[in-house]
Amino acid sequence: MTEPNARAHVDVDASADDVYALVSDLPGMADLAQESSGGRWLAPAAGPAVGARFAGSNRRGFRVWRTVATVTDAEPTRFAFDVRSLGLVVSRWQYDIEPTDTGCRVTESTWDRRPAWFRPLSVLATGVRDRSAENQRNIESTLARLKAALEGARSAE
Repeated sequence: MTEPNARAHVDVDASADDVYALVSDLPGMADLAQESSGGRWLAPAAGPAVGARFAGSNRRGFRVWRTVATVTDAEPTRFAFDVRSLGLVVSRWQYDIEPTDTGCRVTESTWDRRPAWFRPLSVLATGVRDRSAENQRNIESTLARLKAALEGARSAE
């Protein structure tokens, strides 16, 4: 696989199990992610497992778009999925979780898989011209919120 188009990491004072539970939780991540506004598992899936599919809802300003994603990795150290729009794989999103001495490091990465002819359509749908730069900002924001959510929950215990 080629290098991702956007990637960042954050060190979190939380267990890898807690991180995995959050990054694989569709409503939980919708609260943290910049563009994701929700998702629901498609039958027969009841949660994250390789091959499970979910419908995703995304929002940026007044623009709203839907996707269908298929989970490709669902293990304690990685949660990843391929995103389809209009039947085409348009991106891959991946969360890698590495234990550290004080908790774990979470790395969020994405790969833009849109064919060239599809990009103008996605600009109209999302309002984003530079998807790599936008995803970089979104990942950094999401990881900051993830850290705050996990460490805030831990300090409340």
